[in-house]
Amino acid sequence: MTTIDGEVAPGFEAVREVFAANFDRRGDIGAAVCVYWRGRPVVDLWGGVADVETGRPWARDTLQLVYSATKGATATVVHILAERGLLDLDAPVATYWPEFAANDKACTPVRQLLSHQAGLAALDRPLPLADALAWGPMVAALAAQRPLWSPGTAHGYHGRTWGWLVGEVVRRVSGRTPGRFFADEIAGPLGLDFFIGLPTGERERVSRMAYRQPAVDLTALPVESVPAELREKVAAWRDPDSLSNRAFAVTDPAAIDFDAPEVQAAELPSSNGIGTARALARMYAALIGEVDGVRLLAPETLASATREQASGQDLVMMLPSRFATGYMLPTDGTPMTGPTAFGHTGRGGSLAFADPEHGIAFGYVMNHIVGGPDDVRAAALAEAVRESVG
Repeated sequence: MTTIDGEVAPGFEAVREVFAANFDRRGDIGAAVCVYWRGRPVVDLWGGVADVETGRPWARDTLQLVYSATKGATATVVHILAERGLLDLDAPVATYWPEFAANDKACTPVRQLLSHQAGLAALDRPLPLADALAWGPMVAALAAQRPLWSPGTAHGYHGRTWGWLVGEVVRRVSGRTPGRFFADEIAGPLGLDFFIGLPTGERERVSRMAYRQPAVDLTALPVESVPAELREKVAAWRDPDSLSNRAFAVTDPAAIDFDAPEVQAAELPSSNGIGTARALARMYAALIGEVDGVRLLAPETLASATREQASGQDLVMMLPSRFATGYMLPTDGTPMTGPTAFGHTGRGGSLAFADPEHGIAFGYVMNHIVGGPDDVRAAALAEAVRESVG
């Protein structure tokens, strides 16, 4: 049985029970969960193994790469800039980034970049990974890219490109990279252990990823054996030229080793944030209320930031999705705790969100990349939190 460390406040014992069950029955190897309720921490738990190769245990300060849960942190940077009057989300991107106007993008507003409506989910020609990590070549390629659909007419998850697109706007407006701005203006004031671009001295604290192979490879099955509701999605997976595949193949090679030092050190504001569940929960708590004297956004700014901008069938993910201006909104496949919640999932299971109605801020990070409809680790934790607050 996995040893669980940390604390829970009275009334939240069910969260500890579910967290333990995630190790015993649902495949967790190393993980942490933190919950703030009404501005104070009520759950702070961790357990398991941070590195299956060495057996290093998960400690209180273990850092975890959270893939697309990073997008919530980057979106918060954008809304701070907007609240300060430095960025108009409804202005054309080209106002701040003139080169972006190429190939019929002169009128595309910043808001459409954030809400996955810009039609720039993939590149015509992937770039060498080194160029992508260097930043400049990738943003130049995206500025030159013709949209894959007319901006604003549909939405499709910009899983990788979102970080360079939004991050370059941040850089042009603030004069700082997204990771630097986050460190100065969010992590610093709140004391967050979270990085977009990992400092060299922090690497020894980072957990190593483990990956689970699916029990059944749907792409290897005859078409008639694939459940009818999944056939369109599986057909897209099988086609290397589909938008579903191209959106995650913007580099050459397409597969990125997120455990590699050079990848963790670079700034990929869509997908390589590294930190603790505690940091994510505390950031979201400071979005919906004051935490130790710090509130990140005014209520009216937050209301605008979390208003739905896109919903329906996602052209990349091939399933229904909902997005606000940078944040993901609840759907049947996105476990949160209520209709007013907002946040972001990450590949393979991580999740961070806030629920203003119930006063909840939640962070769950883990190193076992599972994914798929049978991965209920985050959903089970969120449900236990929701039941605990009544």
